[in-house]
Amino acid sequence: MRKIVIWGSGGHAREINWLCEELEIQVAGFLDERPETKGQVVDGVPVLGTLADIELLKHEVELLCAGVGDPALKKRFAYDTIRSGFRISAPLIHPHVRLSRRNTIGEGSMIFEGAVLSDNIKIGHHVIINRSVSVSHDAAIGDYVTISPGVNLAGNVTIDEGAYIGIGASVREKRHIGCWSIIGGGAFVKDDIPEFTMAAGVPAVVKKRLDIP
Repeated sequence: MRKIVIWGSGGHAREINWLCEELEIQVAGFLDERPETKGQVVDGVPVLGTLADIELLKHEVELLCAGVGDPALKKRFAYDTIRSGFRISAPLIHPHVRLSRRNTIGEGSMIFEGAVLSDNIKIGHHVIINRSVSVSHDAAIGDYVTISPGVNLAGNVTIDEGAYIGIGASVREKRHIGCWSIIGGGAFVKDDIPEFTMAAGVPAVVKKRLDIP
């Protein structure tokens, strides 16, 4: 049986724990950088501390770095995990996901129940595709992207590294969302969105520039 340790111990990490239960994967514990959380038990799973506290488990467990929704934090967790010599988890895919065998999914990524991914879709590493997301043909989703529940991506959409797509947003065909950008919940993206920006509204317009993570 696979054994996983999840970075994070908040709401999203608990949802991953539930996903692992559905997949019959053992969760050995959560990691959390906040010292006060070490030793707590969350949904029956212990908070083990940080990477230094699980050194003896290095060759027994896979690390899931996308236990938080913040793309920049996911990237830092992944960097620290790889640098420390731990293995990254293979993708987690809920059994009630529909996807083509011609899709590719990077390590450490996860797809939650109700998602539908059609054909020739490329998903990077440490990507979160949340509940009831629809992704159409030939989409390309970069590393560390977070796609919130109920998002709809049309065909040939490209989402670059570290972008965050808010709950219920929709993106029309052949649009490009730049790296580390944020799309607000409920937005309709009809034009390309530049990197390092926040866009919201129907149709979505750029509201402000963002700091480089």
